[in-house]
Amino acid sequence: MKEKLVIVESPAKARTLAKILGKGFNLKASMGHVRDLPKSQIGVDTENNFTPKYVIPTDKKKLVTELKAAVAEASCVFLATDPDREGEAISWHLSEVIKGKNDIPYSRVVFHEITEEAIKEAFKHPRQIDIQLVNAQQARRVVDRLVGYKISPLLWRKVKRGLSAGRVQSVAVRIVVDREREIQAFKPVEYWNLQAELTKQAESSKKAAFTAAFVGLIDGSKIEIHNEMESTALKTNLEKSEFGVYKITTKKVNRSPAPPFITSTLQQEAWRQLRYSASRTMMLAQQLYEGLTMGSEGNGGLITYMRTDSTNIAASALSETRDFIKEKYGENYLPVKARVFSKTVKGAQEAHEAIRPTSTKREPVSVKEYLNDAQFKLYDLIWKRMVASQMANAIYDNISVDVEAKCSSPKTSYLLRTGSTKLDFPGYTTLYIEGRDEDEKEDEKGATLPTLIKNDLLKLIKISADKHFTQPPSRYTEATLIKVLEQKGIGRPSTYAPTLSTIQDREYVIRTKGAFTPTELGFVVNDLLTKSFPDLMNIEFTARMELELDEIASENKDWVKVVRDYYEPMAKDLANAQEQVERVKMADEITEEKCPKCGKFMAVKSGRFGKFLACTGYPECKSTKPYQVKTGAKCPECGKELVQRISKAKRRFYGCSGYPDCKFATFTQPLPKACPDCGGLMVAQRNKTAKCLKCSHTEKLEDEKTAVSPTT
Repeated sequence: MKEKLVIVESPAKARTLAKILGKGFNLKASMGHVRDLPKSQIGVDTENNFTPKYVIPTDKKKLVTELKAAVAEASCVFLATDPDREGEAISWHLSEVIKGKNDIPYSRVVFHEITEEAIKEAFKHPRQIDIQLVNAQQARRVVDRLVGYKISPLLWRKVKRGLSAGRVQSVAVRIVVDREREIQAFKPVEYWNLQAELTKQAESSKKAAFTAAFVGLIDGSKIEIHNEMESTALKTNLEKSEFGVYKITTKKVNRSPAPPFITSTLQQEAWRQLRYSASRTMMLAQQLYEGLTMGSEGNGGLITYMRTDSTNIAASALSETRDFIKEKYGENYLPVKARVFSKTVKGAQEAHEAIRPTSTKREPVSVKEYLNDAQFKLYDLIWKRMVASQMANAIYDNISVDVEAKCSSPKTSYLLRTGSTKLDFPGYTTLYIEGRDEDEKEDEKGATLPTLIKNDLLKLIKISADKHFTQPPSRYTEATLIKVLEQKGIGRPSTYAPTLSTIQDREYVIRTKGAFTPTELGFVVNDLLTKSFPDLMNIEFTARMELELDEIASENKDWVKVVRDYYEPMAKDLANAQEQVERVKMADEITEEKCPKCGKFMAVKSGRFGKFLACTGYPECKSTKPYQVKTGAKCPECGKELVQRISKAKRRFYGCSGYPDCKFATFTQPLPKACPDCGGLMVAQRNKTAKCLKCSHTEKLEDEKTAVSPTT
């Protein structure tokens, strides 16, 4: 009897489904798309309704042949690719490529978690391919191809080879550049803070002392202190004032937990708490979704689908989570009703559920032995966020104390304020506290206050005056850049990680201490594109494009018209730019490396295969060398210098400059300083420590020691 053929994207997903479905099913992996636009040409007929020319890549031809053979032996075909537009498009391409002359039925199967219950339920209710979702993906692919293949060559001619433009990536660079220009234009303003250290009149011990910050006048009017003269005058007045408690306000404050993760918030929180890049987070989440072997429990997915912008939770998952909370933490930690979170993402669509564990009962500690360290940390984060989202509010007692300072000369009453916050009931914070970005972190409210009542007389210990300057806006981190892209409706869950990788790979931005700074190249490319392509670089226009893609998927809007409306203004701008934009001459980066032939310094150049070193004596001297970023550290095997390299998977690693004679390599950043105990190689650890690879000696790592030498 013929088997039923099931096609998914990856071997890991195929293995997991094979164990769930059992006998009678043949599982195959397509390894992503089996058909795409050609790499060597634009592949879109702009004169004929933007008809895409799809081809089977050379490295997929053997796989397609194998899939066709499997179809010939099957009784029916189930296309079980991911539950979003990209997955729908992969299924459509598969059906177009592998259909034979026979009448084997093809069905689309959709599920959001890889568990036995979800998989079997999905196979009971197959459907046909949703061509509206396919058209939405096709429109996005065509527009992105037109932008990339039409505008990138302009950058090659006007700036330098190897550059690229993109509908989402170029706007992301603009956001980083605009923020950097805000920082550059920022003018710090001086201001002063006054604080009074006080104690109750009846108290003689400084242990009962507390501080109150100067606000202004007793009627609540604020007084800003701009310079030392104003600060000194106010300080003098306060030092001769009489202090007393003017008003005490106490209230209960409820804090609600954050909703379960969507793609963007998972990427943000993984950066804040684990310092995982968006691409690493998505790679790990994919592994958790597709399934791992968990001892006697067998194969199964640990989390639901990880590309989503919905905060919905299935009723069964809510019920299981509430039962778990009640049993583990007690009735007090369970709200009367399950929490329902409304979607706040602009144009939210795609998958139907938030990212959550497939079973709340599967606590992280119970699967730790089956996961590597990175997988465990991410699963732990997702599990805690989901469970915490259904727990009771945290309750705080907030006390705010207004202090009056009566000054007789001049006759004025000033207002100072202090307060304290005490946790009354921990609620969800027992399990999880959401991370914060640097510019969102709140100052902890002062130390514990003594027992105070209205009209208590207070004794002044001292007045402190501190000078400060206003600070410029913070540079974007991975978390905050993803957050602003999401808020402005730029891109979709699947685009954030590749966008951040691309703008770094193209060297439009660099990351320093976790924050993005535009390079000179980033400024040049951004300014050229912003001037020449105002629509392409317009944030609102780009966000509107995302909404139109949604309308293609949900309302069957004509995808060709959407593409035409986007392309025609861009084509006009491109024609103007070809004539009007002058070539930008980028200054060469001169290194300390000497030419082996003539002794002149060598400069960093870019070619079709990436960076290389060329003699500044060109054209008289045409000597070149490979480009290498030096670390200053010595190879522990041969003593030559270790240099930074990039793997085929675009991952940074460090290898011996003597390769291929010496094949030593490490993914951990080597440090120039040798181990003080054994002379071995020291490497930087994530917890700001340095560790010796030979004897395990550890020491505190100063930030400046982690920097790779810029010399090449």
